[in-house]
Amino acid sequence: MVMTRINPLLVDTGTPPIPEAKAWLAAYGGDAGPVIDLSQAAPGEAPPDLLLNALQQAAANPATAKYGPIRGEDRLRAVYADELSRVYGASIPANQSVVVSGCNQAFLMTVLAIAQAGNEIILPAPWYFNHKMALDMLGIAAVPLPCSADNGFVPRVADAEKLISPRTRAIVLVTPNNPTGAVYPPATIAGFSALAKAHGLWLVLDETYRDFLPAKQLRPHDLLADAGGLPDHVVQLYSFSKAYAIPGYRLGAITAPDRLMPELAKVLDTVQICPPRIGQIALAETVQALLPWREINWLMIAARDAAFAVAMRGMNDWQIGSI
Repeated sequence: MVMTRINPLLVDTGTPPIPEAKAWLAAYGGDAGPVIDLSQAAPGEAPPDLLLNALQQAAANPATAKYGPIRGEDRLRAVYADELSRVYGASIPANQSVVVSGCNQAFLMTVLAIAQAGNEIILPAPWYFNHKMALDMLGIAAVPLPCSADNGFVPRVADAEKLISPRTRAIVLVTPNNPTGAVYPPATIAGFSALAKAHGLWLVLDETYRDFLPAKQLRPHDLLADAGGLPDHVVQLYSFSKAYAIPGYRLGAITAPDRLMPELAKVLDTVQICPPRIGQIALAETVQALLPWREINWLMIAARDAAFAVAMRGMNDWQIGSI
């Protein structure tokens, strides 16, 4: 009897560590004291009442059970374009963004549109595990760009340039970074943009945590403002999960040049047909009104960071490389 086969690329892909860690927690009996959760990646608070009410109203509308636009609800795309324009001081049209089912999907969809098996993509290391998993599944080599504590885990442009080969298709940056927490200076991102453009590469910016930048930094970078809009080689990824505390509604966004939009639409139609409609409709009605709540949420996260830094000052054998 011939055994049925499983995709070897998938078999060779590592398993996600978060479910593994949760299994350890479930098995822990508490002998060493209570568990202290130091992660900041997932919102622990409920969404604000304004958003909860909007979600309920959208869920009660029978129209949300029907298919929606492949690229996302027009109203949310318009609101998101306004938000991008406000943050970056540039004019970003709604037709340059698509809504997807979370930022993990945004990354996978982008990679499907810009690379193929046998290509290479440069990833800052330590990397976000799902990025590496996505590339492994697709047969695309993840080329590690080492980020060291002595540089605050910020990647160096010169190091990346040495890694470029004829098979390279993109450089990925994640800022603020998961898992290190490093925030890349705008000048560093500008340097990577220039490097990517000079070599005909895509620069993919994962800005899942854009809403939690340090107070002194207004925006992650000035690429959009300097170019008067989105540069032709840049793709931005975003998650609505973190800023609005709705990870269960699976909403993210891809902002990309016009020429990439038809290709992304093919991928989106194949994989998701349309992103979940309830969260989209609710967000479209509340994004602007929730700015004060988002500010309070940001202050809470900043206070936790500060408290942790203070607590670590007395730990002589430890130091914070980034937070």
